[in-house]
Amino acid sequence: MTQQNADERPGIAAAIVVHEGRVLMVRRRVSEGQLSWQFPAGEVEPNEAREDAAVRETQEETGLTVKAVKLLGERIHPATSRLMSYTACEVVSGDAHVADTDELAELAWVAHAEIPQYVPYGLFEPVQEHLDSALNR
Repeated sequence: MTQQNADERPGIAAAIVVHEGRVLMVRRRVSEGQLSWQFPAGEVEPNEAREDAAVRETQEETGLTVKAVKLLGERIHPATSRLMSYTACEVVSGDAHVADTDELAELAWVAHAEIPQYVPYGLFEPVQEHLDSALNR
């Protein structure tokens, strides 16, 4: 599968950042349909690996330096029809904050039991499985 979908828009890379028993979520200033809270994410640039895009977007949006651990999967997002990739990341350094005030309204470190309050429509199954494992230690 290529990194661009049928209409040639770049794919979107999302970072699933787990740290100290919580997952990082961000709330966009402009929601995409019912997508208000989501993972740090953005468009994959030409010749950029999906994992690298997830790391870069996390740095740009939250100020956190993370490293990619594992590509969890990809799909055409049912709400946006964009090709999405999801990469598990771990924190290398920094403190999360709203670094991109144009794009983000706020961020939160979310406990496993709180995820449905932030994402009531459910998560992509490989992401949910990763979080079930990573947050229930």
